[in-house]
Amino acid sequence: MDAAVEAAAFGAYFNQGQICMSTERLIIDRKVADAFVAKLSAKIETLRAGNPDDSESVLGSLVDVGAGTRIKALIDDAVDLGATLVIGGQLQGSILQPTLLDGVTDTMRLYREESFGPVAVVIRGEGDEALLRLANDSEFGLSAAIFSRDTSRALALAQRVESGICHINGPTVHDEAQMPFGGVKSSGYGSFGGKASVEHFTQLRWVTLQNGPRHNPI
Repeated sequence: MDAAVEAAAFGAYFNQGQICMSTERLIIDRKVADAFVAKLSAKIETLRAGNPDDSESVLGSLVDVGAGTRIKALIDDAVDLGATLVIGGQLQGSILQPTLLDGVTDTMRLYREESFGPVAVVIRGEGDEALLRLANDSEFGLSAAIFSRDTSRALALAQRVESGICHINGPTVHDEAQMPFGGVKSSGYGSFGGKASVEHFTQLRWVTLQNGPRHNPI
């Protein structure tokens, strides 16, 4: 669980969550959800957002004030509809403290909308099939992660997760130049990286050069 907590914190809050592959939704089995939320909340307490010139600031600013206003509206919508604000949510200009919400349901905008900010939401389910349905209940499908001690079980689930990338026991924020990077559903139009870049950004053609006389049948 500790590895999952560290990966969730890095994936959700690195660069203030302003990465295409940032962690947005945490689909957690109810049997371990309380313990996970407690550990992640304790981790978030160490991630203070502030002026990057301040040595005590771990996180910095959003891209602009408008981004903060938009994200705060998403947080408020979830809380108004019954979600629990576990930690964070304080906005000052373009500085938003890292935020964790629990009990998020499909009635809330954050269930479906990408915050593109330092916000992670916990969505609880029970059993592999239910958790898989929740994970796939999204129009997006760029990067996912599965954490399990049973790698065979995790690999089987990874085959069914609707995402262009799926990391097992690692964070969603991970890229390697030689590997194909791209999403499915509303998260992209192909892949780049390594051979995938050549295939996606070029057009296969056939060019011939006739050397010498050619005999045609007519």
